[in-house]
Amino acid sequence: MTSNRPYLIRALYEWIEHNGLTPYLLVNAEFPGVEIPKQYVQDGHIVLNINAVAVRDLRLGNDWIEFNARFSGIARTVCIPMAAVLAIYARENGQGMSFSDEKCGGDDPPPPASSSPRSDNKNTTNRPEGRPKLKIVR
Repeated sequence: MTSNRPYLIRALYEWIEHNGLTPYLLVNAEFPGVEIPKQYVQDGHIVLNINAVAVRDLRLGNDWIEFNARFSGIARTVCIPMAAVLAIYARENGQGMSFSDEKCGGDDPPPPASSSPRSDNKNTTNRPEGRPKLKIVR
């Protein structure tokens, strides 16, 4: 079964934004594949503001979170494997959800969308090939 983490993160992000609050991500900065400015890491973790005003091109995919942001005025691209996200919460009141720390190993997530064709928006349901057929039921 696939991880429910990406679905929960997307839902909580939308809920936090809808309520006019600021969504923050707590990320395990030492997780393989995390691409962040290392000078902002404290105790192996980093807290990132992913408010729509603070970032550009936010993509909350199934395997990666990607966005562009400015750190001390310098534009950077941030790529975070979904398994590296430890929590998503509202800055103002701390409401949100934390996740267990997934161990490294096993299957690595596919590379982020910026280096491979996007697959998050494709319909992956098992539909039959060919033309659709309409059946009238009386």
